[in-house]
Amino acid sequence: MTTTSYTDHAGRVERRLQEVDRDGAPAKVATISRTYPTTVEDLWEAVTTAERLERWFATVEGDLRLGGRYSVVGNAEGTVETCEPPRRFTATWEFGGQTSWIEVQVDDDPEGARFTLVHTAHVPDEFWQQYGPGATGVGWDLALLGLTLHLEHPDFARPDPESFTTTGEGKSFVEAASAAWGEAAVAAGEPEEAARAAAQRTTAFYTGTA
Repeated sequence: MTTTSYTDHAGRVERRLQEVDRDGAPAKVATISRTYPTTVEDLWEAVTTAERLERWFATVEGDLRLGGRYSVVGNAEGTVETCEPPRRFTATWEFGGQTSWIEVQVDDDPEGARFTLVHTAHVPDEFWQQYGPGATGVGWDLALLGLTLHLEHPDFARPDPESFTTTGEGKSFVEAASAAWGEAAVAAGEPEEAARAAAQRTTAFYTGTA
């Protein structure tokens, strides 16, 4: 992929942001979605089987079924709370002593199949003010980029995200994704200047230029 096509991918992703009440406290809900030129069944397999996840996302261990415990090696762990193949699953996302929640949906689309991930989290105000939704949103963008490459080139080797984000292509991609999350925050009612400043700090964090 060239720099142009990486940033083109960032532009093909839809991002939304809202605030809800979860367990009696305000929670941020970040939604990221993209359509892929494949079938619902193939996309479902790509996002729910350990062998396919290893090729584009991360090594995932554990019991990938309803009620099972899973672990994303070097990252989060959690419990599969619902599973409705080949359309939807929900799970806890436990990281750094905090629990948040993810929902993955696979839908028919005129251009193939659509992947949607909804991440709901209680976010400390000071962290949100510093980084905004891109703090976790850019991580999900990087995951969807990996999914794109996997579906386009099934034999490709998953790049290391930390190394990728220090390359010219990676920096351009992160900058585009961070800016898009900043715009999603503005659309959700965040002050424009603060949202864009947070997006710039997120870019600096991911690219190692902070």
